[in-house]
Amino acid sequence: MAKNNDNDKAITIYDIAREAGVSPSTVSRVLTNSVNVRPEKRERVQALIEKYNFRPNALAKGLSDTRSRVIGVLMADIRNPFYAALYVSCENAALARGYRVILCCSLGETEREIEQLDILKQQSVEAIIQIGGMVDAVITDPAYIRKAKQISEQLPIITSGKIDEVSCHRVVIDSNEAVKLLAEHLISLGHERIALVGGRLDVISTYEKYMTFCKILKAHGIPVNKRYVYEGTYDYDAGYEGVKELMAMREKPTAIIAINDFCAAGVIRRLVEEGYRVPGDVSVVSYDNTYITNLIFPKITSIDYDYDTLGRMLADTAIDVANGESVPSFRSVTPRLEVRESSGRLCASARIGE
Repeated sequence: MAKNNDNDKAITIYDIAREAGVSPSTVSRVLTNSVNVRPEKRERVQALIEKYNFRPNALAKGLSDTRSRVIGVLMADIRNPFYAALYVSCENAALARGYRVILCCSLGETEREIEQLDILKQQSVEAIIQIGGMVDAVITDPAYIRKAKQISEQLPIITSGKIDEVSCHRVVIDSNEAVKLLAEHLISLGHERIALVGGRLDVISTYEKYMTFCKILKAHGIPVNKRYVYEGTYDYDAGYEGVKELMAMREKPTAIIAINDFCAAGVIRRLVEEGYRVPGDVSVVSYDNTYITNLIFPKITSIDYDYDTLGRMLADTAIDVANGESVPSFRSVTPRLEVRESSGRLCASARIGE
């Protein structure tokens, strides 16, 4: 096997792939003279093979014939309806292209997430799709970054967020547009005292939503009141507890943006228990547009992410990159607003003024 003159280290098929900017399976197809390789990629790989006088072993040469056709999906928590809907979409898209999917859930635990990256690699997946967890963290754990770097040198990682210092393809939701749709919907209904409930500002997606929300308020000449921001978890309890704190204020909010539909359900329950009308006294809107929106009374106005498109883009990107295809490194999905019964015009007879 060839040696790298700089450090006398044996060159592997993964080294060739990394330097050529292609997948290991693409290098293998070049080695076996497969016709299914773009000319420019074949030229780059061939040049490196000659440069290092690379001679693969039998295992590496047979890589393209023994591909797993399996994609790994690492999610924060499949119990969350957002992740569940997105996973089903990813799996359907992968199955349609002859690929199977292995699912791992980190449950927000960094050590578990690092371990699961290794587990997926050991399962010979051709690519990893990572949604939530550390790819959403404002400050990424150094141990996770080291592991993600190591894995990304051997197989592609596709994320719905970002990984500091790690080169990966990103398929994201246009969160700025999502915030704009909700905020301007409420402002158009006459609301100015708008609260945010749920989510942590050390999570990128939540932090970006907050910053965009502040910009929109300022653009409309509405002052930003930090007391109207209730940080918490991403579940029912955050909404329920958040309302208790917000509605104890002298100047109560007339509208609430919940971080997701679970949280919105808690918001509405607490408001009703305290005698407020939704949307007569307080309008409530949320993100994700999961099945929960139609189970609650009133039905919840929510942001829809087009799960079919988002899941398909994630799966297609993973498969195409694994196959050495040229794929944009960044793609985004545009959300839309689904208006239902929980949001309404600011009412002069609302109890909020009491």
